[in-house]
Amino acid sequence: MAEIIFWSSVIILFYVYLGYPLLLLLLKPLLRKPLRFDISYTPRIALIISAFNEEAVIRAKLKNSLELDYPGDKMEVWVVSDASTDRTDSLVRECNDPRVHLFRLDERRGKTYGLTTVMEGIDSEIVVFSDANSIYDKHALKELVKYFIDPSVGYVVGHARYYEDAESASAVQENAYWSFEVKMKMNESAIGSVVGGDGAIYAIRRRLFRPLHEDDINDFVNPIHIILQGYRGVFNPHAVCYEEASPSFLKEYWRKRRIVNRSWRGLWKNVQILNPFKSGIYAWQIFSHKLLRWLGGLFCLTALISNAFLLGQGAFYDFAFVLQFIFHLTALIGYWLDKRGKKAPFFVNVPYYFDMVNLASLQGIIEALYGKKYVTWKTIRQE
Repeated sequence: MAEIIFWSSVIILFYVYLGYPLLLLLLKPLLRKPLRFDISYTPRIALIISAFNEEAVIRAKLKNSLELDYPGDKMEVWVVSDASTDRTDSLVRECNDPRVHLFRLDERRGKTYGLTTVMEGIDSEIVVFSDANSIYDKHALKELVKYFIDPSVGYVVGHARYYEDAESASAVQENAYWSFEVKMKMNESAIGSVVGGDGAIYAIRRRLFRPLHEDDINDFVNPIHIILQGYRGVFNPHAVCYEEASPSFLKEYWRKRRIVNRSWRGLWKNVQILNPFKSGIYAWQIFSHKLLRWLGGLFCLTALISNAFLLGQGAFYDFAFVLQFIFHLTALIGYWLDKRGKKAPFFVNVPYYFDMVNLASLQGIIEALYGKKYVTWKTIRQE
């Protein structure tokens, strides 16, 4: 039994991190779906900015939004303030551009509730979702919108990049992680649909939006709703925005734990998305890219524990256990250094980041199974 558990765990982990990306790459030339686009296509859009106590960045965000390369008469900006208690609201009101609107919640209800509520009053053909700390490239809106000329497209996801920060180990690891993710998203998009959105930069057809529960994570559940309506999601790496990475692994851990908790709950509320007869190849994509990866921490544990029972049953199992032990011990050293605010070398940060992400995902799932919900949020500066 231990041998079966060990090999099952190892095979699944290799599939998640190597097999699935490789299959996408191999299938891309065989299953590529045609896609139309027109960079001159400029429908009416609404840019929705989610904000809670963002006085430090909201002025720069509004300036950036109003200076984007998009026809001014076809664009409006909505700032959804989740009952901010600082100067966020007053700074938005000070902006005298008629395209800027403040939508304030009287009590703190969370980002998803705010987005669902403000959408009731928006009639633009395309809606772009963003965060207050996300600064868009000048051409980002046109890059997002150009694919909506294709009637099969329901949502378009941009590429959120992190500012270069040589002092932040988490920023370095996040950028490395995202370079891997970008390649996967491009290949997913080519043969089916990109899995999920990105709260910092993604756009949808307004008419495809469906009300969300307060504990839903909008940039994951919203695309699921659109796929179930028969549309596809596209990833465009040229629609770029920039934001800060978490200053430490520990803050990144809490962010990922919260995200996986909400995503796990959202997936099982819409479990029909895993039925290939309803969502086609997307069922395989979301199962491989999200569900199995979220469970990576579990498979790491079962691989280590089952390997311990196989010690003495062959040199391979002994060597595999030693490798796993060293890997996780190195991760613990990374945690110890991070806790004390000390920099660690790259070879320490890689296992530390890997274990941190998998532990955060596993704990997020456990919390969800016990009924814990996350509704409100804080930015990495506030945590």
